[in-house]
Amino acid sequence: MKPLAVVAIVLGVICLALAVFYWVTPAASLPGFMPGHDAAGTAIYHHKHAYAAIVVALALFAFGWFQSKPKAAA
Repeated sequence: MKPLAVVAIVLGVICLALAVFYWVTPAASLPGFMPGHDAAGTAIYHHKHAYAAIVVALALFAFGWFQSKPKAAA
């Protein structure tokens, strides 16, 4: 498998894990460096961030899949 495909798939898995983390963690419990952190303590879940991470993960998986195909004979 090509190195670029492996990198894309690994980043896709990381994005999926991030999506699950956003889905189950309230905004007040997010680390301060993550977008969506709410220090006020409101129990808001950031589903939009989770959806965005899923879309990026799917794009990375598609990119990795297309990069892993062998080149066509000329």
